[in-house]
Amino acid sequence: MAQTSMTFRVDDSLKKNFDKLCEEFGLTSTAALTVFMKAVVRERRIPFDIQAKSEYQSRIQAMNAFERMREDAAQSGLQGMSLEEINAIIRDVRNGN
Repeated sequence: MAQTSMTFRVDDSLKKNFDKLCEEFGLTSTAALTVFMKAVVRERRIPFDIQAKSEYQSRIQAMNAFERMREDAAQSGLQGMSLEEINAIIRDVRNGN
């Protein structure tokens, strides 16, 4: 089978880290990329999930969770109570009071 070469740019430190890991696996970086490419062609998809929540998305989720807790507290009559007061109520319930 005829072979062709590919050239692409990548961050220098990423390449060094990738080469080092490939060496630990007993592969060249070319062999590792070939394995990846064959898996993509065979499976007709990227063979792993590519997803990461951005810091912004994580912050939005945390703010939404906080807002839900605030709404739950308001509906339960706990709005404006301190954590110590809430814990005291929980202790009383657990103790049968």
